[in-house]
Amino acid sequence: MSEFDTVFGIHAVTTLLNKQPQRVRRVMLQDGRDDQRLEKVVEAAKIAGIKLDRVKRRELDELVRGKHQGVVAVCEMAKGFSEDYLKTILESNSEPLFLVLDGVTDPHNLGALLRTADASGVAAVIAPKDNSVGLTSVVAKVACGAAETVPFITVTNLKRTLNWLQQQGCWVVGTAGEATESIYQTDMTGSRVLVMGAEGDGMRRLTKECCDYLAYIPMAGSVSSLNVSVAAGVCLFEAVRQRSS
Repeated sequence: MSEFDTVFGIHAVTTLLNKQPQRVRRVMLQDGRDDQRLEKVVEAAKIAGIKLDRVKRRELDELVRGKHQGVVAVCEMAKGFSEDYLKTILESNSEPLFLVLDGVTDPHNLGALLRTADASGVAAVIAPKDNSVGLTSVVAKVACGAAETVPFITVTNLKRTLNWLQQQGCWVVGTAGEATESIYQTDMTGSRVLVMGAEGDGMRRLTKECCDYLAYIPMAGSVSSLNVSVAAGVCLFEAVRQRSS
C-alpha cells in the first residue's frame, strides 16, 4: 500500500486542512472553478501554509473514483489510533460512549458510521484489524470530515478489548434481532459500548458472548433489518436522548 492517499470533496479536504494540515502534501483545484464553496478550501490552505495547484478536471477524474467537487488533496495515509489511546479517553471522560464495529467491510458504511459517531458525541470508534475496512479516501469523503475528528481505533483482539473495557467500568450493549429488550428499553447512560455487527452477518458469536445486554430495534414494516449505518444512528441517538435527559 502506498504511504500516500487522496482525500477529495470540499468538506472533507477543508476539514483535513483545518484538523490535520501536517498530513497534506498537495492540494489540487479544478482549473476554471472559482465558486464560493471552493473559497473554504482556498482559505483553509492559506492558513495552513499549503500551496494550491490548478489542474485540469481530467487529472482530478483520473486520481479518484467519486465526485471530487473540484478538489483533491494528496496526503499521508491516515494511521488511526492504537489501542492504548483508550486509556487516554477513559482518563479524560468519566462516562464515554464507544461504538464498536464487528467486521464492517464497506467503506461507504464506515464513512457514514464515522459521521454519525461525530454527530452523537462518540468518544471513539473501535474495529478489529482483520476483516474490516480501514480509513480510505472513500471513507474520508463519505464521512465529510468526521474521519479527521473521531478517533478510529483498530485492535488485534476485539474480545480482549471488550473484556478490558468492562473491567474499566463500561457496560457493553450489542445489537441483535433475537434480543428480548428493545434499544428504547435499554439503559444507555453512563459508560457504554455499543456493538454493531457486520453487514448481513451481524455480530460474531464470540463478540456476542462479551455483551452485557442485547437490544433490538423495533421494526414496523416488512423489511427484516436496517443498513448498519442507519441502525447505528437509531441506537446512538437513543443514547443521546437518554444521556441528555
